[in-house]
Amino acid sequence: MADFSNDKPVWLVTGCSTGFGRELAKRLIARGYRVAATARDPAKVADLVAGHDASALALKLDVDKAADIAAVVEATAEKFGRVDVLVNNAGYGYLAAVEEGEDADIRAMFETNFFGLAAMTRAVLPLMRAQKSGAIVNVSSMGGFIGNPGSGYYAATKFALEGLSEALSKEVAPLGIKVVIVEPGPFRTDWGGRSLKTPKTPNPAYAETAVARRNQIQGYSGNQPGDPVRAAEAIIATVERKDSPLRLPLGNFAWDVMAAEIETLRKEHAAVEAIARGADYPKSS
Repeated sequence: MADFSNDKPVWLVTGCSTGFGRELAKRLIARGYRVAATARDPAKVADLVAGHDASALALKLDVDKAADIAAVVEATAEKFGRVDVLVNNAGYGYLAAVEEGEDADIRAMFETNFFGLAAMTRAVLPLMRAQKSGAIVNVSSMGGFIGNPGSGYYAATKFALEGLSEALSKEVAPLGIKVVIVEPGPFRTDWGGRSLKTPKTPNPAYAETAVARRNQIQGYSGNQPGDPVRAAEAIIATVERKDSPLRLPLGNFAWDVMAAEIETLRKEHAAVEAIARGADYPKSS
């Protein structure tokens, strides 16, 4: 029988086998939160929940599968009686120049990075609305703010995630639910290694742009400046704040590059003011 006496918030985290999801679940469990840690292969998260039968679950979840999503939300609610925080972390990268992109790979990434995230969110929202409280944390990327050569399709999934999240935040704020978009820079996870897909046939026309950047990312895998443990702590601290920001850049690299992009956008916006304002019908005299 489920024990609802523990009043610690319930976190449901997707993609916990590696990287941010694993470190986040580990830190939450250590702090005594109630946690549903999910992975496509639940055996890969069994060690996280071992010895925490009352406060932690290891659940099978492929966010591409509607049946898995329904089962995970049901199991979490049955065990803990509620879901306070959903962390949509499951996802992966695909680095290809736009011309190099292969349709099946592009669509598969969108299924996981965007459509799976949207389906998870829809599944949890009825619980949060009934509670009149909750937080949805969507793990994006600095690539959800800036498109770089070689990551156009990956960035497209994250730009879509950010647009969805921004609209969602305005829809659910009156219902007591908040949204946080996490925008990491390069972190020492396996994103640039095992979980990264690349084109089967690289195009030499992009040797100095997309291919060069792809090689750079793969070359420094394991040496990125970002610390996943500190990132997990930052996410927890942000969710716990009453005045949580909508966007949370993580790491010096993300902060600096995004700040430079914002300044570029300001200058471009100012430079086209006359053209933009001239596109309306003339005002009646």
